[in-house]
Order: sequence, then C-alpha cells, then structure tokens
Amino acid sequence: MTTPEQQTDAPAVLYPLQPDHPELVAPFAELVARTGARRLWLCQSFRAEPHQVLAYLAGMGHSVPVGTSVTLLPLRHPYEAALQARSLALLTGRPVVAGYGIGTPEFAQGLTPEPYRSPRTAVAEYLTSVRALLNGEDVAHDGPYHCLHASLPPVGPHAPVEVGAGVLRPGMARTAGATADMAITWMTPPSYIRDTLAPQLAAGAAEAGRATRPRIATAVHVAVRRPGRDPRRLARAAAGAHLRAPHYADMLRRAGVDVDAPDPAAELLRAGVVVTGTPEEIAATLADHRAAGVDELVLNPTATLLTEGVHAAVTDLEEITAALGAVS
Repeated sequence: MTTPEQQTDAPAVLYPLQPDHPELVAPFAELVARTGARRLWLCQSFRAEPHQVLAYLAGMGHSVPVGTSVTLLPLRHPYEAALQARSLALLTGRPVVAGYGIGTPEFAQGLTPEPYRSPRTAVAEYLTSVRALLNGEDVAHDGPYHCLHASLPPVGPHAPVEVGAGVLRPGMARTAGATADMAITWMTPPSYIRDTLAPQLAAGAAEAGRATRPRIATAVHVAVRRPGRDPRRLARAAAGAHLRAPHYADMLRRAGVDVDAPDPAAELLRAGVVVTGTPEEIAATLADHRAAGVDELVLNPTATLLTEGVHAAVTDLEEITAALGAVS
C-alpha cells in the first residue's frame, strides 16, 4: 500500500482503452498501489464512463490518486463536471486531476446547437467555471458556450482537485496557461514541449497575472523491448490511429515529425513519441521529457496492451516504473 501522498517524482500510469467493465482496469490500479506510481489516468470512454469506473474501483478497495485525460467538455455542463470531479475526491480520498478537452470539431458539432466558433474561448470559460465551483465560489457566467448561476453545496474536507486542459498546439497552451492547473499533452516530443508548449503556457500564465505556469503532464507511449517485438510494429499499434486525426498530425508536423513519410513509425521512434528499449534505456530516454519541463510523466502502454494483453502491459509498466525510480 502507498501512503496518501504519492511520490511527486514517480511516473503515473495510463489505462488507454475504453473498458467494458471496471475490472479490466483493476490491474492498473493495483500497479499504482503496489509501486507507488503517482496516479492512475483514464481516457474518455464511451463504454464504461471514466468517473464511474474510478468510483467503482474505489469501492473495490483501489483508492489511488486518479486523473482523466481527457473527458470531452461537450458531454457535460461545467456544473456537472465539477460535481463529478469533487465526488471522485470524496469517494477515493485521494487527489484528482479532472482533465477536459474540446474533442474533434465533428464530435462537438454533433452534440452542440452550433459549432464552437472559438475552441480556446470555450475551454477557457469551461475551466474557469469548473475551477471556481471547486473553490466553493458562487459563479455568475453568461457566455457564448454556457450559462451558469450556481454554486456547489459545501461538503467536508476532501482531497484536492486540479483542473486540467488537453493541450496539443500553441494557442491552447496559452489558454491553458491562463486558466488550468495542469496542461495534459499526448504524443508531444520533448523538444516541442521545451521550445513551444512550455513557453506558451508561461506566457498565458503571465498574461493572466499568475505566478507560475500550469504543471505539465505528458502521456508517452512506452514498450519494453523483448524477443519477438518489432519496435516499428509497436509504434504503429500505439499511434497509428492518432496519425489519422488532423489535430495530432498538425501538432506532430509542427514538432518536426514527418507523419507523411513512407514509414512514419520510424519517425515516431526517432522523435521520442514512442519509446522502446530495455526498462533502463526507456528511463534514460524519458529523462529528455523531464528536462523539457514535464512535471508528470504518464506511461502509456497502448502498444503492448493491444498486441499482447493486460498482463504484458502491466509487466512493462512495473519494470519501467522501477527503472525510473532507480535513476530519480
């Protein structure tokens, strides 16, 4: 069992799929408790809803720090979002990061009366309202993307809740810098974080009069090199679907990754978007992310999970977590 305060320099782990049942996620929660990993992250799921999965796990006895990376803001009003996040903090007794993202334009258009004319404004308004509600404030907001005149009823002491924003490109980084507690990035090479995202987060924070930029949590695809595992196949399994998403492809091009190459898997490996090797080699490579300004490394085992299953993915994560602890 870990103590309530997880190691602040330990990596976090991600269950990256959409589970049909919380018991599929339980081995990852057990890993967090067993290894002292910093947090268990879940993605948006349209099968078992992530807040309910995490609450179920807490009821099973798996009370660990958790995060959502990221739930899609068109799905719920800011009041409901704040209520769900605070409920997780109450039920788990552990810190929560409630991360939100806009989703694709097509997804938003399918759920909202009209398309988001300014995704940055929509995210800024949303995060500001959620943060204020979690602070116990009365919110009076009439904006283009939501209306809110309410406050959450007071409750007793509970674990802290941080509000996060999904960040891929410079504009959203600037918005997150002004409004979020944490910027959550996916597949972002360390050089891009250092040279583009971190400066924009700092600039947004300065414009808003904030003393420091939000913390950065970055999900990195990882897979331990073992006999029979082809790194390029692993890279394609991990990131192939994201390469077909315009916003991810645009971000990677900005970061100098040739997603249009005949074999983009080689580019993903070169840029550190997908990291393979021995656990010790992976730990050494991930040091580049730390040096670039990443505050919370989130180990993403998608490739191993898809190709070899849950137990192989958990084994990879356990070995990488141990290797990172040895060099920290």
